[in-house]
Amino acid sequence: MENRVLAESASSGGVATSGPRPADREGLLQQSREFLDFFWDIAKPEQETRLEATEKLLEYLRARPQGPERKYALKRLITGLGVGRETARPCYSLALAQLLQSFEDIPLCSVLQQIQEKYDLQKVKKAMMRPALFANLFGVLALFQSGRLVKDSEALLKSVKLLQSLAQHHNHLQEQPQKALVDILSEVPEATLQAILPKVLKADLNSVLGSPEHLELFLLAQQKVPEKLKELTGPVNLFSDENIPRLVNVLKTAATSVKKERKLPAVALDLLRLSLREGKFPRFWKEVVEQGLLKKQFWPASYLCFRLLGAALPLLSEEQLPLVMQGDLIRHFGEHMVTAKLPNQFKFAPEMNEYVGAFLEGCRDDPERQLAVVVAFTRITNQGLPVLPTFWRVVRSLSPRALKGYVAWLQTTFLQPDLDSLVDFSTSNQKKAQDASLHGPERAVFRLRKWVILRLVSTVDALHAEKEDDLIEEVARFCFFHSFFETKKPTSQIPETEQRFSFPLESRTREVVSSAFFSLLQTVSTQFRQAPAQTPDGQPWTHRLVQFADLLLNHSRNVTPLTPFTTQQRQAWDRMLQTLKELEACSAEAKAKASAFQHLLFLVGIYLFKSPAESCELLADIQTCIQKSLGEKPRRTRSKAATPQEPPWVEVLVEILLALLAQPSHLMRQVARTVFSHVCVHLTPRALQLILDVLNPEKSPDEDNVVVTDDSEKQSESGEDKSSDSEDDRPSANEDDSDDEDSNEEDRDRDVDQGFREQLMAVLQAGKALGAVDGEDDDDEELGDEAMMALDQNLASLFAEQKLRIQARRDEKNKLRKEKVLRRDFQIRVLDLVEVLVTKQPENPLVLELLEPLLDVIRRSMRTSSSKQEQDLLHKTARIFTHHLCRSRHYCHDVGRSVGALYAQVERLVQQASRQADASLSLYYFNAALYLLRVLKGNSTAAAVCKPQKKEKAGPKPGDPKASGSLDLSLVTPIFSSALTSFLTKRNSPLTVPMFLSLFSRHPILCKSLLPVVIQHVTGQARPRHQAQACVLLQKTLPTRELRLCFEDPEWEQLVSQILVKVTENLRTLGEAQSKSEQQQELSSLGLLNTLLRTVHQEKLTVDLTGVLGVLQSQQQRLQPGGRSTGCSRLCDLYWQAMKALGVQRPKSEKKEAREVPKVTQSPLSAKRKKKGFLPETKKRKKRTLEGTAEEAKPTASGGDQPPSTGKKRRRKRKAQGPAQANGTPATKRPAPDATSPSAPAKTSKLQEKQQQPSQVNGARPASPAAPASRKQPQKDLPEKGVSGKSPQSALPRKKARLSLASRSPSLLQSGTKRKKASLKKARKP
Repeated sequence: MENRVLAESASSGGVATSGPRPADREGLLQQSREFLDFFWDIAKPEQETRLEATEKLLEYLRARPQGPERKYALKRLITGLGVGRETARPCYSLALAQLLQSFEDIPLCSVLQQIQEKYDLQKVKKAMMRPALFANLFGVLALFQSGRLVKDSEALLKSVKLLQSLAQHHNHLQEQPQKALVDILSEVPEATLQAILPKVLKADLNSVLGSPEHLELFLLAQQKVPEKLKELTGPVNLFSDENIPRLVNVLKTAATSVKKERKLPAVALDLLRLSLREGKFPRFWKEVVEQGLLKKQFWPASYLCFRLLGAALPLLSEEQLPLVMQGDLIRHFGEHMVTAKLPNQFKFAPEMNEYVGAFLEGCRDDPERQLAVVVAFTRITNQGLPVLPTFWRVVRSLSPRALKGYVAWLQTTFLQPDLDSLVDFSTSNQKKAQDASLHGPERAVFRLRKWVILRLVSTVDALHAEKEDDLIEEVARFCFFHSFFETKKPTSQIPETEQRFSFPLESRTREVVSSAFFSLLQTVSTQFRQAPAQTPDGQPWTHRLVQFADLLLNHSRNVTPLTPFTTQQRQAWDRMLQTLKELEACSAEAKAKASAFQHLLFLVGIYLFKSPAESCELLADIQTCIQKSLGEKPRRTRSKAATPQEPPWVEVLVEILLALLAQPSHLMRQVARTVFSHVCVHLTPRALQLILDVLNPEKSPDEDNVVVTDDSEKQSESGEDKSSDSEDDRPSANEDDSDDEDSNEEDRDRDVDQGFREQLMAVLQAGKALGAVDGEDDDDEELGDEAMMALDQNLASLFAEQKLRIQARRDEKNKLRKEKVLRRDFQIRVLDLVEVLVTKQPENPLVLELLEPLLDVIRRSMRTSSSKQEQDLLHKTARIFTHHLCRSRHYCHDVGRSVGALYAQVERLVQQASRQADASLSLYYFNAALYLLRVLKGNSTAAAVCKPQKKEKAGPKPGDPKASGSLDLSLVTPIFSSALTSFLTKRNSPLTVPMFLSLFSRHPILCKSLLPVVIQHVTGQARPRHQAQACVLLQKTLPTRELRLCFEDPEWEQLVSQILVKVTENLRTLGEAQSKSEQQQELSSLGLLNTLLRTVHQEKLTVDLTGVLGVLQSQQQRLQPGGRSTGCSRLCDLYWQAMKALGVQRPKSEKKEAREVPKVTQSPLSAKRKKKGFLPETKKRKKRTLEGTAEEAKPTASGGDQPPSTGKKRRRKRKAQGPAQANGTPATKRPAPDATSPSAPAKTSKLQEKQQQPSQVNGARPASPAAPASRKQPQKDLPEKGVSGKSPQSALPRKKARLSLASRSPSLLQSGTKRKKASLKKARKP
């Protein structure tokens, strides 16, 4: 810590220090570690750490007010002001300010004197001048931030003097000292400012207008002490003709200084306020801002003007607003908004939105000013088109009165646009265009009306309160009337007929209004707004539009539709109104369905004005469906699906919904989804087939004929919620991006088009351009002018024809591309109906027919998912299939007579899963088969079809066929047995282990039938990888409780014995693995063995384990570190885990010996590179065994005897050595004759019985009577991970141990009570 603090002092220093260094070092050593760490935390970059350290420092000093710590802290913080790290200086300055604020008895003059003495600018070296300057500056700022500087006049004068001296070093500090001076003087009292002002402000006006800081100081004095300033400088007019150019230069300098900060300079805002106080605002705005700064052609100056405009809005009156909102500045702002489109360009629009939003929020009680500002910004147009977006969010802050006025202004502007009142401009590129059509008033009116109608519609999004429904209805009526009607004679009953146009309304404008109207319908339909006063029965308020349309149709003398209705269409309209009335009178039970049909009728009725012929037919079909739907009695789903006499209205309605989904309207999509959710209960197989025909890839054209475009084009074409016009325009807009690709295709076409080559050769030969024919020599005659002209004409016509053919091929490809995009978009929309069906009717038998069509869509999309639209289709289909279908909590329980077809479908799905090339695709097919098994298992019809079983008193036994429910194992078992055999034999099978684990966990009775197949492949001729997979299957399946209930006790014991024999055969080659698959097979075999031993131990099965123990002991040598070329710690861990279950503990002596091996062979070089903090080997205590002979026989590394230790570590070592000796791992190097035989711990008899019984069951023998009493076993023997040592016993004792174990095995493997007691008595003998 001393070195660290001294290093910081040295780094900050290079400057003259006060006090002798030895005294500082002595005082430093007296401080505590906690106290010194505060200063390091203060300089850290994390703000929370700095604040916490500062607070703790102050608390520490408050607890010791008279101690030396405060003096040291003050000195340390002053030292930190000049450290080399620039980020640490403000931290120390803030901490010093808080220290001075907390301890007011510290005089500021003394602190300032210490700062000036430590960082004396006259004595500091040149290299340390910059840190010293910043130390003085931050020192003064610390005094000011403490809040005491303005109260101490002496310290204030010294600080002002110091700042004036620092201002001379502009290269390092720039304008920071002058800014600090202005900040300080703005806080001082007027009397103090009058005394200081002559010292800080010169009477010369040239000095005042020389820099923004001096001008800001002048403005501050004029605001606070104008009389004193007048005595000092006399009367000054800053806005005189000779001073205005100087003000412009000062403001330009100020704009440059805040270029990076992007904020408004304070001097500009002070000038604005001064001009308002003196009544010279028009002169200031015109001459300084618009004719001064804007003429500089300097973007920082322009941004300063924009910020000045935003800051001036709250300060101006309603009469002054037109001055700033109709001049050159606002026109320049509009041009910036139009031209700043590139991503790397700075855009001022978000900042201006903040200014305008703050203004609107601050003057909600003044709607006239709000309306004036919003209208003024709307009038900024580029050739008639307003530069503001149609979704300008600041309009949300308008008061209701201002919003209503703004909507009225927009309607008036749409009807009678006043082009003269607009602040219109043209960009430089638009000015260069010589086309007269771009500058005509008709184009400007169309652009303005298009923006206004979209602005009206987007205004509805900002209306949330129910009381604004009248305004929404007004906008909707306005859009509807001008979309489909025109006025013949005004009438007071229809206010829209009294609206007059100054410019005729064009047809393209009406199309825009119509599109905006349907967008408005989508907005209000999703919100389902209601007006309780007009519709007390709870109808949607949009029903008023139908009434308004009927009113317009009935006033044929005043208004006329743009497309007059025929007699049939008018009858369809009248029938629709009658049906709406019938739906309103429906019962409460059918209210939800009636509401959905009502909404559908409303939308199709409105579309009757847009496309009368199509909508008329749809209305007739919908009314027929509604009558049949509401007229029949509700029935159960299963009976509906089973009876063939279904009414055809469902199929007709499904066709209608599909036709609506084909339209690129998000509103129609929502309505179709809502209606289908109410009628899906009546769905028939034929109606479902209509939906599946859209998704069926066999019905689609060949995918190979479609040109695959880039993702950006597909992304732009796949918007589901856009209008039809924009959707049709997107592909053509992106055709330019594929010109290079098309040109390359043209080159390839020329190369391979043999017909064009022959035609070209014929033209050239006809013109004799290729010389003699049939090999004759060419005459030296040249073609004449007429022949050359004829040849050129023929070639031109030939290439023109070829260009037309190429263009035709290109158009055909674009057509196919558009068709593919529309087809995919239509399929994504139709999936909404599928999602509704599986969500609302999961128990419908028709859901089972969705499996294979959805799988076909997934398979096709995974094969051709190159575009974003294909990926969207794939993701949506997979989500419906996985989450809503396969994982649904509800499923079909009554499949009728189609049980046999379901079994055939299960077989087909499993076979398809086995034939897939991708495991992820195979998983979908396998999950579909599992879903069908779930349906068959819970099927009530199949249960009734099955043969009746004999009645039993108790429930079905685990092995009884009833345990499988209604599942026919004789049909299912061969299917999955074949798949399992294929999985365990094929080299590249798409099936995986988790698939079969899922099958086994869901259907344990089926797992029982398939276990022989798995056991067969544990060993034998199977590949090592397949053997490992079989072992993993058994290892994960055997511990499950459901599988155990399927077996009787003798069957289960026989199964475990059979698997144990197979695993034992695999373990005979343990440690000989060469490839990765063989290593995995060894790991899986040992894992399965541990599972089997755990099962035997827990269930106390009578299984012969001597063979397994013998095989494992015979492989112990191969698992030693020297016995294998590449050791596997995981394999050793599993091996010793199995040995522990068999009663053999893991040796522990080799762990110490492995640590001692490097001691002997350690080189002097490595000894020098030891890590710090570790004791050398000569200082370490040596382990002592309990037996003296072992201690004498073991050599020591130090060569000397160490005194015995009686501490806790010594006792722990004894406990660790005791089990090692008892388990065949003594401290000495002499082999123990009975190393493999575990001895029971010398505990109480009850504990002894508990620990001996598992040993007897697992085949291990009890403690030997010859074992010494001093050897004790620990209560719990945990295997040591990562320790694989060589067994210390020799070959002869190991052989004797195996013979002894084999001779005792018949008695140990008995589960009788007498033999257990005899073995326990034998183990207790000393």
